[in-house]
Amino acid sequence: MRAGWQWLAAPELWSRRRLAGEAVLALVLGLMSAGLAELLGTSGPAVAAEGAATAVLSLMRRRLPASVLAVTSGLAPVVDGFAPLMMVVGWSAGRRIPGAGRALAAFTGAYAVCVGATLIDVGPQDVGVAVVLLTTLFFLATTVVPGLASRYWTQRRTLLHTLQERNVQLLRERAMIAGQARLRERQRIAQDMHDSLGHQLALIAVHTGALEVDRELTSRQREAVGVLREASVTAMHELREVVGILRDGVEGPQPAVDESGRAARGTAGVVGLVEAARAAGNTVELRCAGEARPLAAAADHAAFRIAQEALTNAFKHAPGAPIVVELRYEPDSFVVEIVNETAAAGAVDAVGEAVSGGQGLTGLHERARLVGGMVHAGPVVGGGFRVAGVLPYGVVEAAPIVDAVDDFRQQSRSVPLRNGVPVMDWTVSERERAMGGVGRSRSGGWAPGCGIAVGAVVLLVVASLFGLFFLMGSLSEGMIDPKQYEAVEVGMAEKDVRDRLPDGDTVATTGLRGTGPKEPEGSSCLVLMSSEMGDSLETEPVFRFCFKGGKLVEKKAYDVKL
Repeated sequence: MRAGWQWLAAPELWSRRRLAGEAVLALVLGLMSAGLAELLGTSGPAVAAEGAATAVLSLMRRRLPASVLAVTSGLAPVVDGFAPLMMVVGWSAGRRIPGAGRALAAFTGAYAVCVGATLIDVGPQDVGVAVVLLTTLFFLATTVVPGLASRYWTQRRTLLHTLQERNVQLLRERAMIAGQARLRERQRIAQDMHDSLGHQLALIAVHTGALEVDRELTSRQREAVGVLREASVTAMHELREVVGILRDGVEGPQPAVDESGRAARGTAGVVGLVEAARAAGNTVELRCAGEARPLAAAADHAAFRIAQEALTNAFKHAPGAPIVVELRYEPDSFVVEIVNETAAAGAVDAVGEAVSGGQGLTGLHERARLVGGMVHAGPVVGGGFRVAGVLPYGVVEAAPIVDAVDDFRQQSRSVPLRNGVPVMDWTVSERERAMGGVGRSRSGGWAPGCGIAVGAVVLLVVASLFGLFFLMGSLSEGMIDPKQYEAVEVGMAEKDVRDRLPDGDTVATTGLRGTGPKEPEGSSCLVLMSSEMGDSLETEPVFRFCFKGGKLVEKKAYDVKL
């Protein structure tokens, strides 16, 4: 049984859900065919045979599309209930017969078989152009149009899959090229910084160290030289860390204290910043709230830089103003906040002399964004300035290279992912690509199909327009205006009344007769629709004129429930 299902499903390997769907479709088509056959007067055993044949052909249509198309087209004129199966078989054959030439030959052969079976069924005495025309229209509506629609849909889906696949490949290559370019640029910058700044800082550290032990210096001068030496050593350590980040692309974990005994540049280093600011004569208060939790290395370093930059800005732009540094460990994020009051009156003149590159806060915003956080900087109500950074505890993945609004944004929903990379269903797309004629002339599979599709659509539109025209004409024969109803009076001659009104001989009024009040005994009545809409969509206003003895004996206006 399993081998039989796989043979029917070949060349694809279907899931159990799809196999169940095919079985249900075959059962539904079989029941529909049997029901139509019974309605059209077929006997009991023949009804069961038609239903079984429909189910079998439905299961075989994917494995043998051309053969099932020919068999179904030959049996449809003879078997009454094959019309639904014709649509399904036409749809399946349109997308499963490879090559435009083979598909055209298969549908042409099926059309010839259908016309031949029809002519044999009607007999030689009834053969005529009308029979062939009706058979052609039937074949176009039930087989050709579904086949063309299926082929167009399949080729369009194949093209979209191919474009999505190529887009994914281009995006992957672009990401690799961008990553390599960034890595090369980082290595170049790191090498330049190491060779130039590292050498100069090393010379400064050596000379200041030698100058510090010079006996001719006073104690105050020796203290100043010691500060310079400490600054140069600190700068060398920071440069070494930055060079390592540029080379490796990641930041290693920061210890609480480095090898020189200084506080590390993380949340632990904020205490050192506050103590250094106090030693310089500034009023700085440090507050901590919440239970301390570890941060990721990059976020920990970003917190230190936010505090450092905010304190530097406060020193430059508001000298002498009290400063509050607060570290808050919130349940979902870490907050570092620095608030300074308005500068003292005597220090206002020094604000204009501060030198600023204007890039400090911009750099903080970018640094926080890279670790998944954010920075707010702005004035405080009542005077002063506030800088606050919100940083996550965990590691945040880098943002994707592809923007959220992309030309092929369908891939995020329609293309399956494997290890985060969009992949294609090659089992289906390769076969569809072969069916679509990829690699051949682009017009080979589209031109014939589009021409036939346009012709079929035009034919159906013309038929629909003719039907609409006749329907409107039929409605005009059974509809009057309320003013016409008011103009007719009881007692008028029947001939005069009928000359004023339409004859009502239309299918639109057949269901209205006998639905209103009881008609006068022995009278004949004319029921017409109103040209105006009723008060409700569930009712239809009608007018009734009853004649007896050559005169109008009654006229009534009432609503008929639809």
